[in-house]
Amino acid sequence: MTSPSLWQPFALGRIELPHRLALAPMTRNRANVDGTPGELAAEYYGQRAALGLLISEGTQPSADGQGYVNTPGIYAPEHIAGWRKVVDAVHERGGHLFVQLMHVGRTSHPDNTPHHRQPVAPSAIAPGQEMHTPTGPQPIPTPRELRAEEIQDVIGEFRHAAASAIAAGADGVEIHAANGYLLHQFLSPNANHRTDGYGGSVENRARFVVEVAQAVAEEIGADRTGIRISPAFPLGGLDEGDTESVRAQYRYLVGELAKLNLAYLHVHHLGDDELLRSFREVWPTAVLVVRYGRDREQIAADIDAGLADIAPLGRFALANPDIVERLRTDAPLNELDPTTLYVGDAAGYTDYPVLALV
Repeated sequence: MTSPSLWQPFALGRIELPHRLALAPMTRNRANVDGTPGELAAEYYGQRAALGLLISEGTQPSADGQGYVNTPGIYAPEHIAGWRKVVDAVHERGGHLFVQLMHVGRTSHPDNTPHHRQPVAPSAIAPGQEMHTPTGPQPIPTPRELRAEEIQDVIGEFRHAAASAIAAGADGVEIHAANGYLLHQFLSPNANHRTDGYGGSVENRARFVVEVAQAVAEEIGADRTGIRISPAFPLGGLDEGDTESVRAQYRYLVGELAKLNLAYLHVHHLGDDELLRSFREVWPTAVLVVRYGRDREQIAADIDAGLADIAPLGRFALANPDIVERLRTDAPLNELDPTTLYVGDAAGYTDYPVLALV
Protein backbone atom coordinates (compact mmCIF):
# COMPACT_ATOMS: atom_id res chain seq x y z
CA MET A 1 0.00 0.00 0.00
CA THR A 2 1.18 3.55 -0.69
CA SER A 3 2.22 5.81 2.18
CA PRO A 4 -0.48 7.91 3.89
CA SER A 5 1.68 10.98 3.23
CA LEU A 6 0.68 10.87 -0.44
CA TRP A 7 -2.91 11.67 0.39
CA GLN A 8 -2.35 14.89 2.34
CA PRO A 9 -3.59 18.09 0.62
CA PHE A 10 -1.07 20.76 -0.34
CA ALA A 11 -1.15 24.45 -1.31
CA LEU A 12 1.15 25.23 -4.25
CA GLY A 13 1.28 28.84 -5.37
CA ARG A 14 -2.29 29.87 -6.18
CA ILE A 15 -3.71 26.36 -6.35
CA GLU A 16 -4.92 23.82 -3.80
CA LEU A 17 -3.93 20.23 -4.49
CA PRO A 18 -5.86 17.25 -3.09
CA HIS A 19 -2.76 15.06 -2.61
CA ARG A 20 1.00 14.91 -3.23
CA LEU A 21 1.01 13.33 -6.67
CA ALA A 22 1.48 15.18 -9.96
CA LEU A 23 1.97 14.46 -13.66
CA ALA A 24 5.61 14.77 -14.69
CA PRO A 25 6.38 16.44 -18.04
CA MET A 26 6.79 13.88 -20.84
CA THR A 27 7.42 14.54 -24.52
CA ARG A 28 4.88 12.62 -26.63
CA ASN A 29 5.38 14.07 -30.17
CA ARG A 30 1.67 14.30 -30.97
CA ALA A 31 1.38 18.01 -31.81
CA ASN A 32 0.44 19.24 -35.27
CA VAL A 33 3.20 20.27 -37.66
CA ASP A 34 2.65 23.95 -36.81
CA GLY A 35 3.15 23.29 -33.08
CA THR A 36 -0.52 23.41 -32.12
CA PRO A 37 -1.50 20.71 -29.61
CA GLY A 38 -3.26 17.94 -31.47
CA GLU A 39 -6.91 17.03 -31.12
CA LEU A 40 -6.06 14.17 -28.77
CA ALA A 41 -3.99 16.30 -26.38
CA ALA A 42 -7.05 17.62 -24.57
CA GLU A 43 -8.27 14.05 -24.04
CA TYR A 44 -4.83 12.86 -22.89
CA TYR A 45 -4.40 15.54 -20.25
CA GLY A 46 -8.06 15.52 -19.27
CA GLN A 47 -7.88 11.78 -18.59
CA ARG A 48 -5.13 12.47 -16.03
CA ALA A 49 -6.73 15.48 -14.30
CA ALA A 50 -7.12 13.55 -11.03
CA LEU A 51 -3.36 13.93 -10.56
CA GLY A 52 -4.13 17.49 -9.49
CA LEU A 53 -1.01 19.23 -10.79
CA LEU A 54 -0.28 18.38 -14.42
CA ILE A 55 3.00 19.61 -15.90
CA SER A 56 2.82 19.55 -19.67
CA GLU A 57 5.25 18.12 -22.17
CA GLY A 58 8.12 20.40 -23.17
CA THR A 59 6.70 23.31 -25.18
CA GLN A 60 8.91 25.58 -27.28
CA PRO A 61 8.80 29.34 -26.61
CA SER A 62 9.95 30.10 -30.17
CA ALA A 63 10.81 28.47 -33.48
CA ASP A 64 14.48 28.40 -32.41
CA GLY A 65 13.43 26.49 -29.31
CA GLN A 66 12.10 23.45 -31.18
CA GLY A 67 14.27 20.33 -31.24
CA TYR A 68 12.04 17.42 -32.11
CA VAL A 69 9.29 16.78 -34.64
CA ASN A 70 5.68 17.32 -33.57
CA THR A 71 6.34 19.07 -30.27
CA PRO A 72 3.98 21.88 -29.25
CA GLY A 73 4.69 25.60 -29.14
CA ILE A 74 3.27 28.42 -27.04
CA TYR A 75 4.25 31.57 -28.93
CA ALA A 76 1.65 31.99 -31.69
CA PRO A 77 -2.11 32.67 -31.57
CA GLU A 78 -2.93 29.19 -32.89
CA HIS A 79 -0.86 27.66 -30.09
CA ILE A 80 -2.81 29.62 -27.49
CA ALA A 81 -6.09 28.42 -29.01
CA GLY A 82 -4.90 24.82 -28.98
CA TRP A 83 -3.69 24.95 -25.40
CA ARG A 84 -6.99 26.56 -24.36
CA LYS A 85 -8.76 23.31 -25.30
CA VAL A 86 -6.28 21.31 -23.23
CA VAL A 87 -6.60 23.61 -20.23
CA ASP A 88 -10.39 23.55 -20.40
CA ALA A 89 -10.42 19.74 -20.43
CA VAL A 90 -8.17 19.63 -17.36
CA HIS A 91 -10.11 22.30 -15.46
CA GLU A 92 -13.46 20.67 -16.23
CA ARG A 93 -12.22 17.55 -14.42
CA GLY A 94 -10.83 19.43 -11.44
CA GLY A 95 -7.13 19.50 -12.36
CA HIS A 96 -4.55 22.27 -12.83
CA LEU A 97 -2.09 22.65 -15.72
CA PHE A 98 1.39 24.18 -15.78
CA VAL A 99 2.91 24.45 -19.29
CA GLN A 100 6.59 23.51 -19.37
CA LEU A 101 8.64 26.03 -21.39
CA MET A 102 11.43 24.11 -23.13
CA HIS A 103 14.04 25.72 -25.39
CA VAL A 104 16.26 22.88 -26.60
CA GLY A 105 19.21 25.02 -27.68
CA ARG A 106 21.75 22.87 -29.50
CA THR A 107 19.70 19.66 -29.13
CA SER A 108 18.05 20.17 -32.48
CA HIS A 109 18.34 19.77 -36.23
CA PRO A 110 17.32 22.24 -38.97
CA ASP A 111 15.04 19.62 -40.54
CA ASN A 112 12.89 19.58 -37.39
CA THR A 113 12.20 23.32 -37.13
CA PRO A 114 9.78 25.53 -39.09
CA HIS A 115 12.54 27.88 -40.28
CA HIS A 116 15.28 25.25 -40.88
CA ARG A 117 17.96 27.39 -39.28
CA GLN A 118 21.10 26.31 -37.44
CA PRO A 119 20.48 25.59 -33.72
CA VAL A 120 21.59 28.15 -31.15
CA ALA A 121 23.55 27.55 -27.95
CA PRO A 122 25.78 29.26 -25.38
CA SER A 123 28.82 28.20 -27.46
CA ALA A 124 29.47 26.70 -30.89
CA ILE A 125 30.00 23.17 -29.55
CA ALA A 126 28.16 20.19 -31.00
CA PRO A 127 26.83 17.57 -28.56
CA GLY A 128 28.26 14.69 -30.56
CA GLN A 129 24.93 12.91 -30.82
CA GLU A 130 22.28 12.06 -33.39
CA MET A 131 18.78 13.47 -33.71
CA HIS A 132 15.74 11.77 -35.18
CA THR A 133 14.44 13.76 -38.19
CA PRO A 134 11.71 13.16 -40.79
CA THR A 135 14.31 11.40 -42.96
CA GLY A 136 15.82 9.34 -40.16
CA PRO A 137 18.64 9.81 -37.64
CA GLN A 138 21.15 12.53 -38.47
CA PRO A 139 24.15 13.98 -36.60
CA ILE A 140 23.26 17.11 -34.64
CA PRO A 141 25.10 19.99 -36.32
CA THR A 142 27.38 22.45 -34.58
CA PRO A 143 25.16 25.21 -33.14
CA ARG A 144 25.61 28.94 -33.53
CA GLU A 145 26.76 30.80 -30.43
CA LEU A 146 24.18 33.30 -29.20
CA ARG A 147 25.39 36.90 -29.23
CA ALA A 148 24.98 38.80 -25.97
CA GLU A 149 22.09 40.83 -27.33
CA GLU A 150 20.40 37.67 -28.58
CA ILE A 151 20.42 36.25 -25.06
CA GLN A 152 18.15 39.11 -24.09
CA ASP A 153 15.92 38.23 -27.03
CA VAL A 154 15.64 34.63 -25.79
CA ILE A 155 14.73 35.87 -22.32
CA GLY A 156 12.01 37.90 -24.01
CA GLU A 157 10.78 34.75 -25.77
CA PHE A 158 10.36 33.02 -22.42
CA ARG A 159 8.49 36.04 -21.10
CA HIS A 160 6.17 36.05 -24.10
CA ALA A 161 5.60 32.29 -23.91
CA ALA A 162 4.70 32.52 -20.23
CA ALA A 163 2.19 35.26 -20.96
CA SER A 164 0.79 33.16 -23.82
CA ALA A 165 0.33 30.16 -21.51
CA ILE A 166 -1.62 32.28 -19.05
CA ALA A 167 -3.66 33.68 -21.96
CA ALA A 168 -4.55 30.06 -22.79
CA GLY A 169 -5.88 29.66 -19.25
CA ALA A 170 -2.95 27.69 -17.79
CA ASP A 171 -2.41 27.86 -14.04
CA GLY A 172 1.31 28.52 -14.47
CA VAL A 173 4.48 27.52 -16.28
CA GLU A 174 7.51 25.42 -15.53
CA ILE A 175 10.87 26.69 -16.84
CA HIS A 176 12.88 23.76 -18.16
CA ALA A 177 16.48 24.24 -16.99
CA ALA A 178 17.29 20.52 -17.10
CA ASN A 179 17.84 17.44 -19.25
CA GLY A 180 20.52 18.84 -21.56
CA TYR A 181 18.51 21.72 -23.06
CA LEU A 182 19.43 25.38 -23.48
CA LEU A 183 19.37 26.58 -19.88
CA HIS A 184 21.17 23.43 -18.75
CA GLN A 185 23.74 24.03 -21.51
CA PHE A 186 24.55 27.43 -20.02
CA LEU A 187 25.17 25.73 -16.66
CA SER A 188 27.50 23.07 -18.05
CA PRO A 189 31.19 23.97 -18.48
CA ASN A 190 31.69 21.56 -21.39
CA ALA A 191 28.93 23.27 -23.39
CA ASN A 192 29.50 26.85 -22.24
CA HIS A 193 32.91 28.30 -23.18
CA ARG A 194 31.76 31.92 -23.14
CA THR A 195 34.10 34.62 -21.90
CA ASP A 196 31.46 37.29 -21.28
CA GLY A 197 29.11 37.69 -18.32
CA TYR A 198 27.30 34.43 -19.14
CA GLY A 199 30.26 32.06 -18.94
CA GLY A 200 33.33 31.10 -16.97
CA SER A 201 32.47 31.28 -13.29
CA VAL A 202 29.73 29.48 -11.39
CA GLU A 203 27.96 32.81 -10.99
CA ASN A 204 28.16 33.70 -14.67
CA ARG A 205 27.00 30.29 -15.89
CA ALA A 206 23.94 30.58 -13.63
CA ARG A 207 23.11 34.11 -14.77
CA PHE A 208 21.00 33.20 -17.82
CA VAL A 209 18.84 30.75 -15.85
CA VAL A 210 18.25 33.30 -13.10
CA GLU A 211 17.40 36.06 -15.58
CA VAL A 212 14.89 33.83 -17.39
CA ALA A 213 13.23 33.00 -14.06
CA GLN A 214 13.17 36.67 -13.06
CA ALA A 215 11.56 37.67 -16.35
CA VAL A 216 8.90 34.97 -16.23
CA ALA A 217 8.07 35.65 -12.58
CA GLU A 218 7.77 39.36 -13.34
CA GLU A 219 5.47 38.63 -16.28
CA ILE A 220 3.00 36.18 -14.70
CA GLY A 221 3.80 36.12 -10.98
CA ALA A 222 6.34 34.09 -9.02
CA ASP A 223 3.52 32.01 -7.55
CA ARG A 224 2.65 30.80 -11.06
CA THR A 225 6.27 29.97 -11.97
CA GLY A 226 8.10 26.71 -11.33
CA ILE A 227 11.53 25.59 -12.52
CA ARG A 228 13.08 22.21 -13.25
CA ILE A 229 16.76 21.30 -12.78
CA SER A 230 18.70 18.05 -13.21
CA PRO A 231 22.12 18.29 -11.53
CA ALA A 232 24.81 16.07 -13.09
CA PHE A 233 22.47 14.49 -15.64
CA PRO A 234 24.68 13.54 -18.62
CA LEU A 235 21.98 14.22 -21.21
CA GLY A 236 22.53 15.99 -24.51
CA GLY A 237 26.28 15.46 -24.31
CA LEU A 238 26.64 17.53 -21.12
CA ASP A 239 29.34 16.92 -18.52
CA GLU A 240 29.08 19.17 -15.46
CA GLY A 241 32.26 17.94 -13.83
CA ASP A 242 32.95 16.14 -10.58
CA THR A 243 30.65 16.02 -7.57
CA GLU A 244 32.07 19.11 -5.91
CA SER A 245 31.80 21.14 -9.12
CA VAL A 246 28.17 20.13 -9.54
CA ARG A 247 27.39 20.94 -5.92
CA ALA A 248 29.03 24.36 -6.17
CA GLN A 249 27.10 25.22 -9.35
CA TYR A 250 23.70 24.12 -8.12
CA ARG A 251 23.95 25.36 -4.56
CA TYR A 252 24.67 28.81 -5.96
CA LEU A 253 21.92 28.53 -8.59
CA VAL A 254 19.24 27.30 -6.20
CA GLY A 255 20.25 29.92 -3.65
CA GLU A 256 19.72 32.67 -6.22
CA LEU A 257 16.45 31.21 -7.48
CA ALA A 258 15.19 30.85 -3.90
CA LYS A 259 15.25 34.63 -3.60
CA LEU A 260 12.52 34.82 -6.26
CA ASN A 261 10.01 32.85 -4.15
CA LEU A 262 8.87 30.76 -7.12
CA ALA A 263 5.96 28.35 -6.78
CA TYR A 264 8.19 25.29 -6.81
CA LEU A 265 11.56 23.70 -7.52
CA HIS A 266 11.33 20.49 -9.57
CA VAL A 267 14.41 18.27 -9.26
CA HIS A 268 15.06 15.48 -11.75
CA HIS A 269 17.24 13.65 -9.27
CA LEU A 270 20.20 11.40 -10.05
CA GLY A 271 20.93 10.42 -6.47
CA ASP A 272 23.08 12.99 -4.61
CA ASP A 273 20.87 13.22 -1.52
CA GLU A 274 23.30 15.57 0.24
CA LEU A 275 22.83 18.06 -2.57
CA LEU A 276 19.06 17.55 -2.56
CA ARG A 277 18.98 18.13 1.20
CA SER A 278 20.85 21.41 0.74
CA PHE A 279 18.18 22.56 -1.73
CA ARG A 280 15.48 21.70 0.76
CA GLU A 281 17.18 23.79 3.43
CA VAL A 282 17.12 27.01 1.38
CA TRP A 283 14.08 26.62 -0.87
CA PRO A 284 11.12 28.57 0.57
CA THR A 285 8.22 26.87 -1.23
CA ALA A 286 7.39 23.45 -2.69
CA VAL A 287 9.99 20.92 -3.81
CA LEU A 288 9.08 18.27 -6.39
CA VAL A 289 11.41 15.28 -6.87
CA VAL A 290 11.48 12.68 -9.65
CA ARG A 291 13.89 9.74 -9.42
CA TYR A 292 14.61 7.16 -12.09
CA GLY A 293 13.66 3.59 -11.34
CA ARG A 294 11.18 4.09 -8.50
CA ASP A 295 8.70 1.30 -7.96
CA ARG A 296 5.21 2.04 -6.62
CA GLU A 297 6.25 1.37 -3.02
CA GLN A 298 8.92 4.09 -3.30
CA ILE A 299 6.75 6.87 -4.70
CA ALA A 300 6.38 8.61 -1.33
CA ALA A 301 9.92 7.91 -0.08
CA ASP A 302 11.24 11.44 -0.58
CA ILE A 303 8.13 12.95 0.96
CA ASP A 304 8.43 10.68 3.99
CA ALA A 305 12.15 11.58 4.26
CA GLY A 306 11.38 15.30 4.25
CA LEU A 307 13.17 15.84 0.94
CA ALA A 308 10.10 16.62 -1.18
CA ASP A 309 6.52 17.84 -0.95
CA ILE A 310 5.21 16.34 -4.20
CA ALA A 311 6.09 13.20 -6.17
CA PRO A 312 5.44 13.66 -9.91
CA LEU A 313 4.76 10.47 -11.87
CA GLY A 314 5.99 9.80 -15.38
CA ARG A 315 5.56 6.40 -16.96
CA PHE A 316 3.16 5.15 -14.27
CA ALA A 317 0.82 8.01 -15.18
CA LEU A 318 1.38 7.64 -18.91
CA ALA A 319 0.21 4.02 -18.91
CA ASN A 320 -2.49 4.48 -16.26
CA PRO A 321 -4.79 7.47 -16.80
CA ASP A 322 -6.51 6.52 -13.52
CA ILE A 323 -3.23 6.12 -11.61
CA VAL A 324 -4.56 8.00 -8.57
CA GLU A 325 -7.43 5.53 -8.12
CA ARG A 326 -5.11 2.58 -8.75
CA LEU A 327 -2.69 3.74 -6.07
CA ARG A 328 -5.47 4.49 -3.58
CA THR A 329 -6.96 1.04 -4.00
CA ASP A 330 -3.72 -0.88 -4.50
CA ALA A 331 -4.96 -2.02 -7.91
CA PRO A 332 -2.64 -3.54 -10.54
CA LEU A 333 -1.05 -1.22 -13.10
CA ASN A 334 -1.09 -1.31 -16.89
CA GLU A 335 2.23 -2.09 -18.55
CA LEU A 336 3.82 0.66 -20.65
CA ASP A 337 4.11 0.13 -24.41
CA PRO A 338 7.50 1.72 -25.24
CA THR A 339 6.92 1.50 -29.00
CA THR A 340 4.24 4.21 -28.81
CA LEU A 341 6.05 6.73 -26.59
CA TYR A 342 7.05 9.14 -29.35
CA VAL A 343 5.08 8.08 -32.41
CA GLY A 344 1.50 7.42 -33.37
CA ASP A 345 -1.92 8.76 -32.56
CA ALA A 346 -4.36 7.44 -29.97
CA ALA A 347 -2.54 4.12 -29.63
CA GLY A 348 -0.39 4.27 -26.52
CA TYR A 349 -1.60 7.82 -25.88
CA THR A 350 -5.29 7.94 -24.97
CA ASP A 351 -6.27 4.26 -25.21
CA TYR A 352 -4.77 2.82 -22.03
CA PRO A 353 -7.65 1.14 -20.13
CA VAL A 354 -9.02 2.38 -16.83
CA LEU A 355 -10.09 0.08 -14.00
CA ALA A 356 -13.73 0.00 -15.07
CA LEU A 357 -12.66 -1.43 -18.43
CA VAL A 358 -10.13 -3.98 -17.21
